[in-house]
Amino acid sequence: MPIPNRFSCAPTILVIALMALNAPTAQAQAAPAGDQAPETTAKSAKSLSFTDPQDGKFDASDYLLNHKGALPVPTLITEPAVGYGGGLGLVFFSESMKDAAEKAQSTGKGPAPPNITAVGGAYTANGTWGAGAAHFHTWDGDRYRYLGAIAKVDAQLDYYGLLNQARAYALEGLMLVQQFMVRLGDSRWYVGPRYVLFDSKATFKGQVATELGGFERDQRIGKGGLVVDYDSRDNIFYPSRGSYAELEAQFARGGFGSTQAFNMYNARGFTWLPLARTWILGLRADGRFSTGDIPFYAQPFVDLRGVSKGRYQDRNALATEMELRWEMTPRWSLLGFTGAGKAYGKWHSFSDAATVYSVGGGFRYLIARKLGLSIGIDVAHSKDQNAFYVQVGSAWH
Repeated sequence: MPIPNRFSCAPTILVIALMALNAPTAQAQAAPAGDQAPETTAKSAKSLSFTDPQDGKFDASDYLLNHKGALPVPTLITEPAVGYGGGLGLVFFSESMKDAAEKAQSTGKGPAPPNITAVGGAYTANGTWGAGAAHFHTWDGDRYRYLGAIAKVDAQLDYYGLLNQARAYALEGLMLVQQFMVRLGDSRWYVGPRYVLFDSKATFKGQVATELGGFERDQRIGKGGLVVDYDSRDNIFYPSRGSYAELEAQFARGGFGSTQAFNMYNARGFTWLPLARTWILGLRADGRFSTGDIPFYAQPFVDLRGVSKGRYQDRNALATEMELRWEMTPRWSLLGFTGAGKAYGKWHSFSDAATVYSVGGGFRYLIARKLGLSIGIDVAHSKDQNAFYVQVGSAWH
């Protein structure tokens, strides 16, 4: 899996932390009308129930809302680019999600996520591994958000390039991420700087991608830039309505510690539209663009379910996806999706570049009703490839 353009390329544990950071907001939005707030009396871990009193079904809301301290989080990896594997993380909450929500209500500043520290690692069948740590912190009722992460990765990957032929290479390095976001007034907009440093070593293990010329094995990416986020989703885990958008401009220069000079511009957006009481249409668009002397492994790639990450990679990449969800019961939902993408700009012009299509389906089970958190599996197919994914909430994050 090539190093993505966003900081989510750190190990799985960083994604876990990001998924958790808005949990109190999700709690407030996910609870149906008539639900009461969680009990104010603290519960011991032994007394926490895994049965929802509302419908008698298995439910982890009580545990997740009241849990404090270290939370073990196992992860199953099914990404075709690196093979099957697994990971284990420990997520440390400064306070329970319930306590964070109650504190926000008492201060009148709106729901704010708890501070989170996460550590963990992952390993896959082809020898790819990664380990890292991340910390997320908020101030002033979630007006200011900080995210920091450090990770070590050693990935066994394939590069296709001009010949559209897999050439195996190893990519190892140390990554550092720093981000600080500020809410604009009382709006749904956040803006702030993001810095990414990746000190890397790339080595082809067999046939070399000669179209790259005499590339440097040891490279350092140092990128600084600006990020703008908008979020009106009714639930960050598994939305039923609302939108999310992110715009990012990053510049790799010697002043940021980079051995290469290049620019990256990314734009992505998701929206969920209720068509009827139990039918929800999701739409996604993703554009990634680069200019300058960008390392081959950092080039944008088509990101779709059913398509191996890095399989379609060039200076620019576009992807669009549509998903239709049927909530057949309050707990269970079925979904079908299809998407298309294209990578172009260096090896192929836009008109000559191949368009890749994917199609698939999946299901979700609402495992934490008060948080709106669902888990399930997606199965997807693209040209000459099948894949399945264990999903926590929506596939779009």
